[in-house]
Amino acid sequence: MNKTELIDAIAKETKLSKKDAGAVLGAFTDVVSKELKKKGKVQLVGFGTFETAKRAARTGKNPQTGASIKIPAATVPKFKAGKALKDVVNNKH
Repeated sequence: MNKTELIDAIAKETKLSKKDAGAVLGAFTDVVSKELKKKGKVQLVGFGTFETAKRAARTGKNPQTGASIKIPAATVPKFKAGKALKDVVNNKH
């Protein structure tokens, strides 16, 4: 499902216009992004948690040449699924 399809599904589920559903989705992604930028987290009970994690610097290899390259440390976003979401995915609802 791409963003347009997601907006269509949200509009249908909520009976909002596609424009309003797009605005809601945009606001959601903006708020989550801003919170993660501040190193915060967004927890949706039953669905999951958006947060950041620190990834240490490491040495990797260029797959084309095999040459070693240094990969710098970084802060990366991550999502941990909640129990209710895991249960739905595994047909345990």
